[in-house]
Amino acid sequence: MQTRNMGIFIGVIGILMMIYTGFNYVTEKKVIDLGPLQINREVDHPISWSPVIGAILIIGGIALIVTNKSKVLSS
Repeated sequence: MQTRNMGIFIGVIGILMMIYTGFNYVTEKKVIDLGPLQINREVDHPISWSPVIGAILIIGGIALIVTNKSKVLSS
């Protein structure tokens, strides 16, 4: 049963990676610090990936599920 659960998990991650192809996170960088005067700048950090990676994960998840079913049927 462990292999089947892992296959489902990998397949769901693959679907999410195909739907959402990236995200951004923002950090603050201190530009000037003169006593009580502080000037900060927001910096965007985009992270993106190809939907092909999601498709590969979906195929891998399906392969794990099918492999697990063939083990159960042969036992």
